Amino acid sequence: MPSSVQRKRIRKTPAARHAEIVVAAATVALSEGLECVTLRRIGEELGVRPGLISHYFPSAEDLVAEAFGSAASAELDTLLPAERPDGTPTQHLARFFAHAAGEAYDDISRLWINARHLSRYRPVLRDRVAEQEAAWRGRLEGLIRQGVEREEFRTDDPYVTTIQILVVLDGLGAHANTDTSDRPEAVTRMAVTTAERGLGLPSGALTRPVDASTGPCAPSGTGSTAGRNTGPAGGRGTGPAAGAHGADPAAASSSTPS
Repeated sequence: MPSSVQRKRIRKTPAARHAEIVVAAATVALSEGLECVTLRRIGEELGVRPGLISHYFPSAEDLVAEAFGSAASAELDTLLPAERPDGTPTQHLARFFAHAAGEAYDDISRLWINARHLSRYRPVLRDRVAEQEAAWRGRLEGLIRQGVEREEFRTDDPYVTTIQILVVLDGLGAHANTDTSDRPEAVTRMAVTTAERGLGLPSGALTRPVDASTGPCAPSGTGSTAGRNTGPAGGRGTGPAAGAHGADPAAASSSTPS
């Protein structure tokens, strides 16, 4: 005889529901593209009516921007954590390059390319892209300045060196949609070589084995294992400056939902 007891439906708090929607949207953005982030599509993903999604995001444009911001912030926190474990600036920078290479990050590279293209026509997304670029610049410049203060790095202008590194990474990552398996090592190492030269480090200083204390950490936010082929891609931190040099990265990455 079937049970007549019905399961009690648990109502989620507004904060929990908001976070759930953003995570689902970021996942769809990474796997299918920002064009697929619609109120109906995310409603289907969560098994709810589109009206519930629109209650939290009246405009689909807001949801698209939030999806991108969530995924991009999770990537930044994975590769350049604001709170770094014990280790030297050189070790942290070497860790960054070690985990910003390889096929594990292709999807996030494609997402950056996608976001920069769509941001030409979508002001809300354009603002979010600018925030994430500022966050990348601020976080990487902060690490470089720390290295200069500790006399590990030598550069007359940490901001300029930061931009040079990001420009090379962007150029390499722009090819995430193409087969780069035949690239010479000298090309794949261009970002590392640029950093070593710009920071007065000997060749190979940023490709030595990474110390265990600065080892890899799991991506947060979207739960995705996707990423990039040759480093942070699609204009990360190389667009027009969103403020003074060394802008507060925490403020710049405020798009990440709590």
